[in-house]
Amino acid sequence: MAKKKTKTESVPVKKTVRTHRQTLTFNDMEMEAITNFCCRYKITKKTKFFREAIISTILQKIEEDHPTLF
Repeated sequence: MAKKKTKTESVPVKKTVRTHRQTLTFNDMEMEAITNFCCRYKITKKTKFFREAIISTILQKIEEDHPTLF
């Protein structure tokens, strides 16, 4: 028997637009640590790295602080 092809519907992806700007400042030692880390792990896009690190920390903290019944 021949296999039947299944149709997959393409779901439109909603593009998120970043409109809220935040500014960070680092001292010399912090910037040196960031630069060394990015060089060691071949991170070329620091903004993406910062965004992912911040959001993952927030989500982890929210998961830890969820209310429990007991």
